[in-house]
Amino acid sequence: MDTSSTIAMFLHFGLVGVGCLAVAEKFIPLLPSYVLLMLLGLTVPDGTMLATTILATSAGSVVGALGWYGLGRALGSRRIEGLVTHYGKFVLLRPSLYRQLTDAYRGNHFWVTLIGQTLPTVRIYLALPAGVLRLEPRAFVMATAIGTVIWNMPFLTLGYALRGSGHDPVSLGFWVVVVLIAIELALLLGFRFYKRSLTPRRFAEPLALPSRLPVEEGA
Repeated sequence: MDTSSTIAMFLHFGLVGVGCLAVAEKFIPLLPSYVLLMLLGLTVPDGTMLATTILATSAGSVVGALGWYGLGRALGSRRIEGLVTHYGKFVLLRPSLYRQLTDAYRGNHFWVTLIGQTLPTVRIYLALPAGVLRLEPRAFVMATAIGTVIWNMPFLTLGYALRGSGHDPVSLGFWVVVVLIAIELALLLGFRFYKRSLTPRRFAEPLALPSRLPVEEGA
């Protein structure tokens, strides 16, 4: 069964099928997610259905992320690292990438999770180290949901807008990804410079004067 037939099979079940397709994409990426989302957008008949499709795909992606989270939490650090070392290369999860994802959580867990859901490849596997590190589940789900909506909405909307236009969704989706990542990098750099500007500069401390001046003899 080819990819188009698989997608058509899921779409036969309506919004439930769309949600299941989003879950499956987290584990078996049939296509780059932006291509899949734009193809789904091309099948949406009206604005109301577009909104429900955004919700369905986002819910499915969150469920898929919870699957990775649960796997990491259940197996623990040692087993996951062993699996990544031996089999990660077959699913584009190199040990170096896994270590980078784990190290990223040394910062703010909420924002790392949210931003990670808007980065290709990272958005699939970031939940695995989150589970290994046993991040607080409610905050993880909230950040994942927000980041997923931010990722899904533009591509579904663009696919919906391109219905019948004859444009290639793959090439357009690629450039949308480039623009989104460029915006994210600009925002991150701007935030970093802003934080630095708020940091008070350290001036040389003045020499401390003695509390009591010595009294000269005979004074």
